Amino acid sequence: MSIRIVTLSENTAGRVNLLAEWGLSILVEVDGCRILFDTGLTCSAAYNAIALGVDLSQLDRIVLSHGHLDHTGGLLRILNMIKGEVEVIAHPDIWALKYSKPPQGSEHYIGTPFRREAAETLGADFKLTSEPVWLSQNTVTSGEIAMTTEYEDTGSMFYVKEQGKLRPDPLLDDQALFVKSDKGLIIILGCAHRGVVSTIRHAQKLTGLEQIYAVVGGTHLIGASPERLDSTIAALKGAGVRMLGVSHCTGLPASVILAREFGQAFFFNNAGTLVNL
Repeated sequence: MSIRIVTLSENTAGRVNLLAEWGLSILVEVDGCRILFDTGLTCSAAYNAIALGVDLSQLDRIVLSHGHLDHTGGLLRILNMIKGEVEVIAHPDIWALKYSKPPQGSEHYIGTPFRREAAETLGADFKLTSEPVWLSQNTVTSGEIAMTTEYEDTGSMFYVKEQGKLRPDPLLDDQALFVKSDKGLIIILGCAHRGVVSTIRHAQKLTGLEQIYAVVGGTHLIGASPERLDSTIAALKGAGVRMLGVSHCTGLPASVILAREFGQAFFFNNAGTLVNL
């Protein structure tokens, strides 16, 4: 079984001639399927694919992890690179009016930055569901993730606007991608707003596999308390994680601590990173 993971967009660039941009986009090739997980903020995923010699014209599926613009904003540019229609899998809340509002700041729109019709005109065939979707024999989207730890939360600055009023966003649309391999589960994270440990537990329950081989992507540990970080590290070690490649919303302070704790198992998963399994 061959698995290839190429990070096309991330906050930082890992090599010359690539763009760095806040957001995330990861290409996963497994079971003969080419799945693009998220599309970055604007042009970086499309630009970096060309720079890396990655052909996106024959994608089998696109999966959107959640309805924040730094994960959905590059979709229209990606669709312009694809020949024909492509199925886009997302939670129904992908079109919710999402905002961020710091405790002492003003609200800012952070939702999907285009209308559904614009993407459909370019060939997007949306499959909106809150349930897991099997993309191949060994690959499945998470669907909605239950939060099962006491120390994980979605953050206090995320809101959704309904009837002109803001309410806390539970981020039910937060999804991950799970790949079953001979070495254990490979978990691809968008932002892990619902908690990286809760996501791991969900993956184990959904797939029936306990062994976690690799965790790659955004962990949303930026600004995490020392207690939450300690509990997360203990859970990752308890799950037997052999590869930990963090991105995007992990934050540099948390990344440094994870690098210290996981040693050679740790890597920065930035734009241009290639993982062959």
